[in-house]
Amino acid sequence: DVRLVESGGGLVQPGGSLRLSCAASGITYSTYCVGWFRQAPGKGREDVATIDSVGNISYRGSTKGRFTISKADAGKTLYLQMNDLKPEDTATYYCAYDLFPRSGGYCTWAQPYWGQGTQVTVSS
Repeated sequence: DVRLVESGGGLVQPGGSLRLSCAASGITYSTYCVGWFRQAPGKGREDVATIDSVGNISYRGSTKGRFTISKADAGKTLYLQMNDLKPEDTATYYCAYDLFPRSGGYCTWAQPYWGQGTQVTVSS
């Protein structure tokens, strides 16, 4: 079974930094998309940063230039470096793996595997 475990969340002051990690296990596919999503209280889940199956990286506009997504261990470890954090970044952050990329490498994120989430709170 696929299992995703996030870590690295916490409480940080505005302008601070955090690094989230996601350890993936049970993945037998060789190509897939990976990404970080977040959900704030009372809001829907939104994408933060993704890497498609051919390596293209996308960021949500509000995080571009502040967040960096990367992966290691042949994609079994996923990171999100978050700098210059703002109160509006407060949310539960989830890593996700979509194991069914479409032609061209992109993923629809229709039925990804999700981690359990890690809370990020930005507050003074």
